[in-house]
Amino acid sequence: MLYTNKMDQERGKMQVATDAVVFTVEHDILKILLIKRKNQPFQGKFALPGGFVNPNEEFEDAVKRELFEETNVKNIFVKQIGAYGNVNRDPRSRIVSIAFIALISPEQTLEAATDAEKVTWVPINDLPELGFDHKKIINDALEILKFEIQTTNIAREILSIEFTLSNLQSLYESILERKLDKRNFRKKIKELDIIKETGRDYREGAHRPAMLYKFKNKEYENLKDKMHVLLS
Repeated sequence: MLYTNKMDQERGKMQVATDAVVFTVEHDILKILLIKRKNQPFQGKFALPGGFVNPNEEFEDAVKRELFEETNVKNIFVKQIGAYGNVNRDPRSRIVSIAFIALISPEQTLEAATDAEKVTWVPINDLPELGFDHKKIINDALEILKFEIQTTNIAREILSIEFTLSNLQSLYESILERKLDKRNFRKKIKELDIIKETGRDYREGAHRPAMLYKFKNKEYENLKDKMHVLLS
C-alpha cells in the first residue's frame, strides 16, 4: 500500500494501549474507577483510565504508569484479563487494548491529571455513557471479578489488614450481587484455609465482640484446585 504523507503512514500502524478496570466496594456498593476525558476522541465522555504503551515497556508497567498519571492511584496489584482489538473500537487508528483488572480500597487518594479532566468512583449499576468499547470491557471484567473472588484470595486487595468474617462476607456479597448464607459461607472460607485468627477482637457498640482475622498469604494466590465456588 502507498501512503501519501506521514499522517497516513502513522494511521497505517497498529498501536497498543492498556486499560485498567479498577473496582472497589464502598458502603457495600461495588464501584468502578472512571476518568472524564479532557481530549478527543470522546472528549467529555467517561472512560477507563489507560493509554499507549511506550517502546520497550511491559504491558503491566504501562497500565500502572497510566493509572498513576491519570488518577494518582499507585502501588496496586493488577492482573491481565484480555485483549480488545475490534477494528473500529478507536476512531484514531487500529488500536489494540490490553485490559487489566484490579481491586483496591476506596480510601486511595484520587487526583485527575494528564488527559483526565475528572476521576471518580461510579456505582457499577449506574454507569454513564462510555467512550470506546469500555462498556464491554467492564462487563467482561465484572464476570472475571466474580470468578476471581471465589477462586483466588484477591479479596485481600481491598480489606483492611485485619477484618471480621462479617466484613469478608459483605465484600463477597457486594461483588457477587447476592446474599450468601452465613453458615455456608463461613464453612467454605474455613475449607479454603486462606485466613487465620489474629487473637484480637473487634467490638462495636453493645454488640458481642467479633474475632479479627487476616489473610495467611500476602501475595496473589490461585485457589482453583481446592475451591468450592460459593454460587454452586
